[in-house]
Amino acid sequence: MNEGDDLDDVILKIDHVSKFYPGVTALNDVSMEIRKGEVRALVGENGAGKSTLIKCIMGVEKPNAGMIRMQYNGEWIVNNDALEAQSHGVFANYQNVNIAPDLSIAENYFLGRQPQNGLFVDWKKMREESQKIIDKFEMNVDPKAKIRELPLAMQAMVTISKISVNDDIRLVIFDEPTALLENEKVEILFRFIRELKERGVSIIYISHRLEEIASICDTVTVLKDGTYVTTGNVADIQKDELIHLMVGREMSDIYKIDHQKPGEEILKVEGFSDSEHFRDISFTLHRGEILGFFGLVGAGRSEMMRALNGVEKHLCGKVILKGKPVHIKNPTQALSCGIGFLTEDRRSDGCALQLPIKTNINMNSYDMISKLGWINLKQETARADKYSKSVNVKTPSLNQLVGNLSGGNQQKVVIGKLLCRQPDILIFDEPTVGVDVGAKQEIYKIMESLIAQGRGIILISSYLPEVMGLGDRLIVMSQGRITAEFDHEALQTLTEEDVLKKASFESR
Repeated sequence: MNEGDDLDDVILKIDHVSKFYPGVTALNDVSMEIRKGEVRALVGENGAGKSTLIKCIMGVEKPNAGMIRMQYNGEWIVNNDALEAQSHGVFANYQNVNIAPDLSIAENYFLGRQPQNGLFVDWKKMREESQKIIDKFEMNVDPKAKIRELPLAMQAMVTISKISVNDDIRLVIFDEPTALLENEKVEILFRFIRELKERGVSIIYISHRLEEIASICDTVTVLKDGTYVTTGNVADIQKDELIHLMVGREMSDIYKIDHQKPGEEILKVEGFSDSEHFRDISFTLHRGEILGFFGLVGAGRSEMMRALNGVEKHLCGKVILKGKPVHIKNPTQALSCGIGFLTEDRRSDGCALQLPIKTNINMNSYDMISKLGWINLKQETARADKYSKSVNVKTPSLNQLVGNLSGGNQQKVVIGKLLCRQPDILIFDEPTVGVDVGAKQEIYKIMESLIAQGRGIILISSYLPEVMGLGDRLIVMSQGRITAEFDHEALQTLTEEDVLKKASFESR
C-alpha cells in the first residue's frame, strides 16, 4: 500500500509532523493517512514516537511543525485539545489506566453526561445502562463498585468498555490495550474492535504483541527513532521482517537466554495465606533460578507476592530466607533482607515520575551513601551512573525526569533502583508490560546476568510465551491456590493449552 492512494475515504491526515522536547526529537517529519473503517497498527520500539504522535492526534500536545487534520461531516478540521477531539468522535484508550479511581464504574461511564430525572441524576437509569455495558463485555462486576476496589486488569477492561458509551465514534486509539488482559478478555476486545470496524469506525492499534497485530489489524505503520519507516498490509509483512524494521536487528529467539544450574535454596515459603486472595501457598527458590508464576485475573499471584514483600498483610505461613525464618512487615525490611520487588504498576508504585533518574535509582539506598543526614553527592552520581548503565537506560542525562522516559526505560530505572541494594532475590511482577520487543530482550538479558551472579528471580507474567520461555520452573495458580507446578524438563514439551487448563481449574 502507498500512503496517499484513494483519499476519498481518508478520515485522518498527518502531514509532516515534528515534535521536539528539550534534548529530544520525539517526532521528525512524520506523514500518514488513516481511512474510514481501517484498523491500523502503529509499531516501534519504546521511544519511537508512538505515544507522542497519539498525544498530537488527541490535541494534548501541539506539533512544532506540520499539521494533523481529520474529516468531520465533510470538512477538514484541527482538534486543538482532547475535549474538542472527543466532541468530534476521537477517543483514546491509553496504556496507563486513566479513570477516576474513587468513583463507581457507572459514574465513570457517564462522567459529565449523567442521565437526568428532572433536576436530579437518574441513578437507576445510569446503573441499568451501565449493567448493559458490563454484560456486553462479560465483566462480572457491580456497576456500583468503586474503581479503586477492582484488580488492575478489570480497571483496564472498564476503561476499554467506557468507549462504547459514546454515540458518535469516528476514530479510536488503543494504546497497549491487552497488556493486562487475560486471553478471554482479549477476545472480547477484538470482538468490540470488529464491531467498530463494521460501523466504519477507524482504529489505531498500538501493541508490542505482534501476533495480535496479525490477528486484528489491516495495515501497519512502523516508526523508528521518531521517524516514519513504512506502511504496509499486515498480510504482506512477515513477523521477522516487521521486527527488523522496528529494531534494525534480527531477533530470532527473544526468550533465548543462558540458564544456570540451580544452586542452594535461598527462599522457602510454607502455608502462606491471607483472608481472601491466596491460601496455603508453598514453594522454594534457588540461586541462579527463574521461577515463573502464571494465573488468570484473580488468581492471587500479585497479592501473594505483595504480602511476601510486606506491602500487604498475611494471616499465616512461614518465610525462610537462607535457612532462617523471617517476619517481613514492610518493603524496607524486605530490601534489608535481600528481597527486591518490581511492582506491576511502575508508574504508581515503582518510580517517582517528576524526579530525575539519579534520584530514582538511589531512592531505596540513600542510607548507604549518607552520614549524619548529609548525602554524599559524588557517590549519588557515581551509583546512578553505574546502575543506569548496568541496565542500559537510554537517556541524554541522569538529570532527565523519569516521566519523560519511554516505558521500557522507566522499567529499567526501577530495576536499577532495586539493584542498588544488591538483593539476592528479585520479584518481577509483569516486568515487560507496555515494553517493546527490543527493550524486552534487554530486560531478559538483565535477568540472564542476574542469575549468572547467583541471584534468584521470581517472574510473574500474564503473557504465557514469556513465562514459559524464561522460567526454569513454572507454578500455576487459580483462585488463590497452586494448581500445578512444572519443572524445566516438562516446560520443554508443555503447550499453552496445558497451562491454561490448570489456570482455569476451579479449586475448592
